[in-house]
Amino acid sequence: MSSSVHGHEVIAMIRESPETFTRDSLVAAIVARFGATTRFFTCSAEGMTAAELVDFLDHRGKFMPQGEGITVDPARICRH
Repeated sequence: MSSSVHGHEVIAMIRESPETFTRDSLVAAIVARFGATTRFFTCSAEGMTAAELVDFLDHRGKFMPQGEGITVDPARICRH
């Protein structure tokens, strides 16, 4: 049985990490922390894999470039 985690937890993980993530390393870090069978949800989507969540967040403009990778854009984080 897989668990379900809100995307806000992933955003918090990214913000707290000193690491700069590429898309692939971010997906790997999410799977390592939350598990391969975990599904993710947000206010407007549910049932996403780690890779689907990263794509979703990217399409929503939640990331910004950082060096050779990406990080969360603090101006684009909802506060609810």
